Amino acid sequence: MNTYTPPVRDIAFALDAVGAHRVGDIETMVEVAAEFGRFCAEVIAPLNRLGDEHGVKYNPSTKSVTTAPGWREAYAKYVEAGWNGVSFSSEFGGGDLPQLVTTAMQEELNAASMAFALCPMLTQGAVHLLDTHASPEQQATYLEQLVSGASTGTMNLTEPSAGSDVGALATKATPAADGTWRIRGQKIFITYGEHDLTHQIIHLVLARLPDAPPGTKGISCFIVPKHLADGSRNAVRCIGVEHKMGIHASPTCTLEYDDAVGELVGEPNTGMRAMFTMMNNARLSVGVEGLGVAVRAYQDAVSYARQRVQSRVVGRDPGTAIVEHPDIRRMLVSMRSHIEAMRLLAYRTAVAIDERELLADLLTPLAKAWSTDVGSEVARFGTQVVGGMGYIRETGVEQHERDVRIASIYEGTNGIQAIDLIGRKLDLDGGKTLATVVSDMGSTANELGGPDGERLAEAAGALEQGAEWLRAAYATDPRDALAGATPFLRLTATAVAGWLIGQQALTARAGDAADPFLAAKATTASFFLRQVLPQATALLPSVTAGAGDLDAIPVDEL
Repeated sequence: MNTYTPPVRDIAFALDAVGAHRVGDIETMVEVAAEFGRFCAEVIAPLNRLGDEHGVKYNPSTKSVTTAPGWREAYAKYVEAGWNGVSFSSEFGGGDLPQLVTTAMQEELNAASMAFALCPMLTQGAVHLLDTHASPEQQATYLEQLVSGASTGTMNLTEPSAGSDVGALATKATPAADGTWRIRGQKIFITYGEHDLTHQIIHLVLARLPDAPPGTKGISCFIVPKHLADGSRNAVRCIGVEHKMGIHASPTCTLEYDDAVGELVGEPNTGMRAMFTMMNNARLSVGVEGLGVAVRAYQDAVSYARQRVQSRVVGRDPGTAIVEHPDIRRMLVSMRSHIEAMRLLAYRTAVAIDERELLADLLTPLAKAWSTDVGSEVARFGTQVVGGMGYIRETGVEQHERDVRIASIYEGTNGIQAIDLIGRKLDLDGGKTLATVVSDMGSTANELGGPDGERLAEAAGALEQGAEWLRAAYATDPRDALAGATPFLRLTATAVAGWLIGQQALTARAGDAADPFLAAKATTASFFLRQVLPQATALLPSVTAGAGDLDAIPVDEL
């Protein structure tokens, strides 16, 4: 059960369904996904269980971290094959392919091992930040090694007293005579902040200048390398690693900066703008974590259900495997339909990023929050299908639940994504972006026709009503609007997923009716449209309920 089979045809189908031809050659994308999927299956996936059991080892005397057995060798093969730079500029050694390709590859890498995938995911985010905001000199110094993966990157925001409230951070940056800065402070929860995969680690650190204004307006961004240009060790040390619920093979570090040498990125007090480039890139990537782990959980569940014989299956011969039980089928088809919807949402978001559409800003919080919530639900279904054997560690199935749980918390909790959606994204381009999505949903509903089309049209109507109510509530009583933010994100994401899976149904319908693969795609889409999409409309009362019931219970009675 601890194997992974890359779903290359599913990926190819999804690329076609979201219009990947608009950003590149689909055949090339599929070839890359197929080859990388093979690498993930053969090199990375076998390490997932070992990494979970072994974890990382911290040496307090040397302040060093040793990764799980096989990790270094696998990462070296990853870099040697050139996988890290596929979507980056050839100016710095990349392959010039669309972001969409990286998204498909991230699905495969996370399915193989989310703990492993976290390292290159952050490095890729660091590349985006420096490519957008760093000086030409800084780009020449750092980008080639990050693009190749010879160096890895980190994101340093969180501090003991500053989590989601980044504006409360206290790390200081003071100017030095040579034009660099000295960084002093402590950062916590830094993924791959210290490790033995590469010699160099490039930390991207948020800190305050001495005369900085308070809050997020006074934050600057700095490059702080683990090793300086002369080869000496910079004054940044790992002083501990966290013992976590999941992703045991990914080192989550506390870093101490003791007048470490740093370089300012961009202008003073513009650090949040720079870091948001990395964060927004990471938000889609974290959503893909939910997708990838869900794929692995589904494959394990199907494998077990096909082999396990338990109880007499109604309507089947004795000795039939549990995959024939209607309730097992219900869970498996639900897992499958949600995976296909997540994949379409992630890939469509990537297309919007590649095309520089405002739609990307609207879809990103949906892809991040909905896919991580649903990824957890799919992983939980996987454990349920496997039953008691899934709950024990022997099969490795419970690891998926533990690993994916952090994704709903990463990169701005899902509640923060919901607040961002109603506070910033509803009125993108004066509300035209959302209005266009609603209109496109209506067009797809008309193409689908029948009950499925009616359900999609109803979901589009609920989305429109919810958005109108929230706009009005936000203007009069923001607390009422905020109380409905998370239900609205779920409503919006479910409706958008229904729109995209409606397009899947149309794509499957246009193909060979005798092809079992396409027939299964049509059936999966039908399941989602009939049994999942109506949940969007049902969420409308939760969106518009306001904060009355939430505030009616005194804090002491909660």
